[in-house]
Amino acid sequence: MNRILRKLEQKLGKWAIPNLTTVLIVCYIIGYALLTINSDVASYMTLEPGLILRGQVWRLITWIVIPPSGGTFRGFDTIFIVIMLFFYYSIGKSLERAWGTFHYNVYIFGGMLATLIAAFVSFFIFSGIYGGAVSVGWYFSTYYVTTSMFLAFAATFPDAVVLLMFIIPVKVKYLGILYFATIVYECFGYIRQAMNSGAYYLVPIIAIAASLLNFLVFFFSTRDFSRYSPKERQRKRDFMRQMEAGRRRFQENADRMRSRDEGMPRTFARRAVQGEAPKKEFARHRCEICGRTEVSDPDLEFRYCSKCEGSHEYCMEHLYTHRHVIASKSGTPDL
Repeated sequence: MNRILRKLEQKLGKWAIPNLTTVLIVCYIIGYALLTINSDVASYMTLEPGLILRGQVWRLITWIVIPPSGGTFRGFDTIFIVIMLFFYYSIGKSLERAWGTFHYNVYIFGGMLATLIAAFVSFFIFSGIYGGAVSVGWYFSTYYVTTSMFLAFAATFPDAVVLLMFIIPVKVKYLGILYFATIVYECFGYIRQAMNSGAYYLVPIIAIAASLLNFLVFFFSTRDFSRYSPKERQRKRDFMRQMEAGRRRFQENADRMRSRDEGMPRTFARRAVQGEAPKKEFARHRCEICGRTEVSDPDLEFRYCSKCEGSHEYCMEHLYTHRHVIASKSGTPDL
């Protein structure tokens, strides 16, 4: 899915609308203003396929202006509307910054297009069932489109914290789960109504499914489900075993290197690996002839003999006077 979006962005990215959330908020403000002036104006703006087919084509656009929740700019409704618009503005801007302008445009317009198609499909299906034009416009609005926006925000920033009622800090992922559970509960309620009163009550379920389709596509396309496969889990277990074996080998090699000098106990080596410097000073260089070390004589210099076979270290006094160690044909060194 992401690969398809990248290809589309290369071709159509220049047509993406920046700050799309601001455009939506302005549309909602216009809608609330119209409802404040005349509450009946909404009936002329709904997405009603039957009336659109009769020539009221402006409904193809004006349904977007109808705000996701009711209310007017009067009394306490104004405070609620301002808080809601500011909330949707903040999550919309966050999604646009996180996804990019084109991806965000596809998400929002995809939800609107799915809602538009679902409205016409529902109209034709239920008009055929009931033998006449059926009104479905009130069920198809931007309410569930904005809900899908919030669900996408919760999936993208699950650990973001919001203040519920301006007091209680709650992580967004829990609110997203609550939102989704509420939608599922609504769907079961409509199913019960359809079983008792007729198939017409399945229309809102179609509206919900169409509006949230883009969220489901987004959610499943951005999840790597391959990590749950048995092969991938076995690979992780093998990797952890190899890491543990590597840590053990590193510890053993470190202990061996720390304790290679004569007289250095393994306990001191282990303490040195752990960052605790041993109290006693141990020699790292030792002359094989006289046995002196840099501890016993700090002015001495030590070198390895290039003519001796193997690693043999001498002080400068015996470096050129010692008898070279050369392996015999039998494999044992000759002095």
